Amino acid sequence: MAITAIVWSLFVMVHMIGNLLIFIGAEAYNKYSHALTSNPAIYLIEAFLVGILLLHAFTGFSLVIRNARTKPKFYAVTPVKEKSASITSRTMIYTGSIVLAFVIFHLITFKWGPEYFVTYDGIQMRDIYKLVVEKFHDPVYVGGYCVVMVLIGMHLYHGVQSIFQSLGISHPRYNKFLKYFGYTYAVIVSAGFFSQPLYIFLAR
Repeated sequence: MAITAIVWSLFVMVHMIGNLLIFIGAEAYNKYSHALTSNPAIYLIEAFLVGILLLHAFTGFSLVIRNARTKPKFYAVTPVKEKSASITSRTMIYTGSIVLAFVIFHLITFKWGPEYFVTYDGIQMRDIYKLVVEKFHDPVYVGGYCVVMVLIGMHLYHGVQSIFQSLGISHPRYNKFLKYFGYTYAVIVSAGFFSQPLYIFLAR
């Protein structure tokens, strides 16, 4: 779980940073997209990421089922404050399931969606910028996208912290730092993804 979480936590950060090229303009954004999709290794990379994602989801569901079977159904005393599980912890299976569904929908929308083309320096490439602008002018799509970004932030917040615990790195001396690190990481990723649809919807 920790290893697959590391891979996807890094992927969403890199993906978010790459998408920020949308602020530079259509040419920079389309050339970046073309450089990725025209790379001969893209199919191996995509297969690897899909495999890691499925393994992460399978491991997550397995842990939920195992915990449900081993833990008592009711506690004599309800945990409170520090001992109680946070909302991000209790909802990991739900936020993760929604994010998984979103990834599938996201691929259908952009990877296999309508194809527009543009030519730069004599090279024809897909005008993914036009498709992104088209989608982010739809208020329903923008609203749904932003909601999912909040859920991704929640999932990352608890998930990034849990990576260290799963690897046996956590310690009372620096657990507070790990908590702030997870929070900061989640906010940066979510805010980065948030900025793109809001910029296009409000300013373009």
